[in-house]
Amino acid sequence: MTRPPLTPPTAPVAGPAPAAHDSAATAGPGPLVLDVLGPTGAYRARNRQVVPDLTGVPAVELGLAPRLFVSRAMSALRTATPLPLDDRVAAIARAGELFATAELGGLTPAAYEHTVSRVAGIPLTVVRTATRTLARRTADLYRGLRFARPAGAVGDWRDPLTRTGRAVWARRGEVLAVHAAGNHPGTHSLWPEALALGYRVAVRPSRREPLTPHRLVTALRAAGFPDDHVVLLPAEHEAAGAMLRDADLAYGSDEVIREFADDRSVLPLTPGRSKVLLTADSDWRRHLDTVVDSIAHHGGTGCVNATAVFVEGDPAPVARALAERLATLPSLPPQDEKAVLPVQSAASARMLEKYVLGRAEGARPWLGGDGIVAELGDGSAVLRPAVFQLDRPDHPAAGTEVPFPCVWVCPWNREAWTAPLRDTLVLGAYTADERLIDALLHEPSISNLHIGDHPTHWTDTGMPHDGYLADFLMRSKTVLRG
Repeated sequence: MTRPPLTPPTAPVAGPAPAAHDSAATAGPGPLVLDVLGPTGAYRARNRQVVPDLTGVPAVELGLAPRLFVSRAMSALRTATPLPLDDRVAAIARAGELFATAELGGLTPAAYEHTVSRVAGIPLTVVRTATRTLARRTADLYRGLRFARPAGAVGDWRDPLTRTGRAVWARRGEVLAVHAAGNHPGTHSLWPEALALGYRVAVRPSRREPLTPHRLVTALRAAGFPDDHVVLLPAEHEAAGAMLRDADLAYGSDEVIREFADDRSVLPLTPGRSKVLLTADSDWRRHLDTVVDSIAHHGGTGCVNATAVFVEGDPAPVARALAERLATLPSLPPQDEKAVLPVQSAASARMLEKYVLGRAEGARPWLGGDGIVAELGDGSAVLRPAVFQLDRPDHPAAGTEVPFPCVWVCPWNREAWTAPLRDTLVLGAYTADERLIDALLHEPSISNLHIGDHPTHWTDTGMPHDGYLADFLMRSKTVLRG
């Protein structure tokens, strides 16, 4: 598939974009232009950030909102009145369908997916799956919110149960700032929950991959959300900080969020460091396919991909088997239909390779010890899988997380117990030991526990990711009325 004909405007102009740029993509040969999506429509900013594709060719011109514009946009969100709940839920479902099927901002779904693949280096099949997943999650969003709401709480003070006293689920604020990650399009399937709950939302997209949030905000507006309910504010550091300070709550994973990590109104998204535990009472050979899938699914780019495997007994046979399987994955450009591994610019890939090999110093290399970069000859490079065996369960390298299939295989014993398994988004536990399962379940720093032959990346509508996002956005209040 070739890149669709796209072009920037002939000259940068400050002020609102003309009506023809309803979703801010400009057609013609050249980079795709993504405008700021402000509270009164698209805004053609003077300051632009060029986002290259993997070969260094300019692919996107991203407008950057100035600080004053950001402050005014946040004020507009605060004064906007939420749509009724039924309208919000229906609009989000329509937006998901539009995202997956409609031409938005001059891009068909296929053109959008192709552009994301060549800009972010995510295999095309992975981007397509993310599109389908977003459509499904938005369609089922209200069902998921009902799972998150406390069983004893109602959703509205008008509920008849409040006449005798009842907990009511209420927002902790009015405006949410989202500082979005760019590692995978699927990260954007979560924050629409805030819109459903009545928040007005400002999204700062990652410059690594701004296309998905831009498309989603465009779809939400086309589906019925007013412009002053959801905005896209690409911004430099100073303006991004103002966006966060002007919001009631914020969550995300960029450097601005990390500066406010100790603020209780900020929810920082940390590395997943998902893991697999293989105890002696399980036959790891029977589960090898699932363990490999946990490591390499979606190119190993997600926080739910396993980055460490702990083995009770000798870890060498497990490391050898993983290396044999992962070594067969092909090195292909991300747009290839058979691509399964992520791609970066050759320069970025070499820097990441240096980092990984530095972390692996002293480890036993089963795969990737002589490098993880396979250059494609066009300035880009595939990140090849790596398998390293460590000599103890508490080795610091076991916590290393990188955006490709890289796994650290470690010994584990009963004396170590849950200590080396802490700080884990998803733990795949292959064990029948109920005492151990109890300990893993009650370890506060393990967010999700998959017992038996289930990949770490498994999820479903209504299942918490790192807890429910609504746990952060909402609170229960007692309401008693006459």
